[in-house]
Amino acid sequence: MPVSPASSLRSALWLTAALLAPAAMAQTASAPATAGLSVQDISVLAGTCANCHGPNGQSTGGIPSLRGVGERHLLQRMQAFKTGTASDATVMTRLMKGYDDAQIQALAQWFSKEAK
Repeated sequence: MPVSPASSLRSALWLTAALLAPAAMAQTASAPATAGLSVQDISVLAGTCANCHGPNGQSTGGIPSLRGVGERHLLQRMQAFKTGTASDATVMTRLMKGYDDAQIQALAQWFSKEAK
């Protein structure tokens, strides 16, 4: 079944918006980069979360929102996913294995900030 140009354009625009939302927020962020990661690096990492958790970490569906959740809670959850100790996890145990500790800390800080 061929994909229409309009459908392809909508998909490309959604993906662009999802990836740019964290970058736009990064320009207003005042917190220093974590462990050598630049704000741009962190925004790219956070952009990958948009596929499931919604643009800017604000989910509109059944998957939990990340934006505005406490940094400590986010850090504990992401570390539990990475170590495989989160009993309620699905795909997150596999995804978090791709992040190092500095990246996980940076993501927890990033998403704990309230949306502007």
